[in-house]
Amino acid sequence: MIKLTGIADEAGASLDVQIQAHQELGWDSIESRGVEIDGVKGNLHEIPDAVFEMVVARLAEKNMKISGFGSLIGNWAKKITDDFSVTEAEISRAIPRMQRLGAKLIRVMSYAVCKDEGGKDLEEQFAPERIKRMIEINKRFADAGLTVVHENCMNWGGMSPSYVKRMAEAVPGMKWVFDTGNPVFIDDRDKPGHKQDAWEMYQTIKPFMAHVHVKDGIWDKTKNDAVYTFPGEGEGQTERIMKDLVETGYEGYISIEPHVAVVFHGAGAADDLSPEQKAKEQYDSYIKYGRMLEAMLKRLGAKLG
Repeated sequence: MIKLTGIADEAGASLDVQIQAHQELGWDSIESRGVEIDGVKGNLHEIPDAVFEMVVARLAEKNMKISGFGSLIGNWAKKITDDFSVTEAEISRAIPRMQRLGAKLIRVMSYAVCKDEGGKDLEEQFAPERIKRMIEINKRFADAGLTVVHENCMNWGGMSPSYVKRMAEAVPGMKWVFDTGNPVFIDDRDKPGHKQDAWEMYQTIKPFMAHVHVKDGIWDKTKNDAVYTFPGEGEGQTERIMKDLVETGYEGYISIEPHVAVVFHGAGAADDLSPEQKAKEQYDSYIKYGRMLEAMLKRLGAKLG
């Protein structure tokens, strides 16, 4: 059984808007990353305890579950040279909150790729330290009955299929979340001068996969940037991958991360819009995205729960 969910801060910042979007889509859970409630914003494992209690109460009131945490642990903004105590503190905050909300999955990464001032990969990537940390991160959550899913994103483990294999061999038992759209804009270190191939990355990650993110896009060489699209309209081979998930009996969550109206890695494309227009575009595009993915999966014969 496939269940649909989404990284709901892409529908809107406020928890109420996130809940409203998922209720409109007919989905009973949120993959939570950033939330705003009572004027306080932050990642779900970073907001103050009193604010977290408000989130818990609002979710219960609206009968909305949390499918997983989109954590900041080891993400693309974190350096491997930062002290591990930063990560340990995030783990210590995340575990009890996941347990409180009944969430089983937590998205992590293996820290940003080390680059020089010109943006080129450095030869020294501190691989032993990354592996040591990922083993510890995975163990801490596993000991608490929770599942770490490492994302193929802008981090060491996501640099190419061979890096996926190195990480998987070095951290046995760690699960992965495959993101369909990330290969579109990430360099393939196995094939210099090329972006990754989404199907190849999917096939490499599939044996370790416990979760799926759907985004899609096209690499614009003139802009040297990704242009995000609706599912199936980009180079993420989304429909081919969804078809394979259905045909091979994938069971678990598929989570939308549209990026169509909002990008968390830099300035948005809609800077000329008013805040109200921007919020409406963000919300409407999120709903459209969810409906398009649901229609695609149904067309492919998926049994949706």
